[in-house]
Amino acid sequence: MRRTNRTRGLCPSVTRWLVGLGVLASAVAAWAQQPSQGPASSEQLTEPLYRVSKADVDPNAVAKAHPMDPALVVAYDGLRKLRANVRDYRCVMVKRERIGDTLNDYEYMFAKIRNEQVENGQVVTPFSVYLYFLKPEDMKGREVIFVRGQNGGKMIAHERRDSFKGKFGSIWLRPDGSIAMQGNRYPITEIGLETLVIRLIEKGTLDKQNGSPEECLVEFRKGAKINGRQCTMLEVKHPQPRPYYDFYVARIFIDDEFNVPVRYAAYTWPATPGSEPGNDELIEEYTYLKLELNVGLTDKDFDPANPDYKF
Repeated sequence: MRRTNRTRGLCPSVTRWLVGLGVLASAVAAWAQQPSQGPASSEQLTEPLYRVSKADVDPNAVAKAHPMDPALVVAYDGLRKLRANVRDYRCVMVKRERIGDTLNDYEYMFAKIRNEQVENGQVVTPFSVYLYFLKPEDMKGREVIFVRGQNGGKMIAHERRDSFKGKFGSIWLRPDGSIAMQGNRYPITEIGLETLVIRLIEKGTLDKQNGSPEECLVEFRKGAKINGRQCTMLEVKHPQPRPYYDFYVARIFIDDEFNVPVRYAAYTWPATPGSEPGNDELIEEYTYLKLELNVGLTDKDFDPANPDYKF
């Protein structure tokens, strides 16, 4: 992805952040029957557990405090733990993005992702991605593989074989090239939970550097749900539009069991100040459903020669 509580402490899930192709066929069958609307319809929010104001961050250093500070602590510690504890995962990733003035349809992808592993300064496991598109219908059957540091930095992709584009077979593409980027805000190199956390850290750091603490509102909400799973939601809001703010409100949902972010949604400023943003204001959203961590993915899962694939 590129571009309060004063004394009681953080809620349990945030505290844990701070302190502490049989599969393919079944996924296709299950998700082909899902309704066309995206996961936003299953968001369930609660009243804020606490709000963070400038004075709440450090009563003894108010001049230096910023409401983003607790969120950045959560994000940095979460990134450290994710890198230490999550080797790989599979899920159904759902994304919706606005490209220019057009809000694209929801895209459902069965995803296998392997995080980069480094030992003694050497990459022993490269960042790897496999995608199989489930929806919408015109994308169903598309497969994509990308392995960082291999294949000249290119990804391989093909469309469904019985489609017009599918007749061209598999092609190697630059992830940031015009063909691969068509209809996408970010290249495949930006996909995944680790990059999501990194981008959130970048955005939070820019908030601190550029914006006034009075124009940044931060809330944590316990008991939020995504697709029925218990989450803690972090909400960042900028009531006043400024050139250095990327969004009006952003919501990050942290799975209480896995302690990783499973949803990010960002909205621009609504026409009516103070109103709840909706699809007209949606910039981008990414949700990780049916998440399974550390499933033991191997090189075969990211090999176009895998007999379960159709490259």
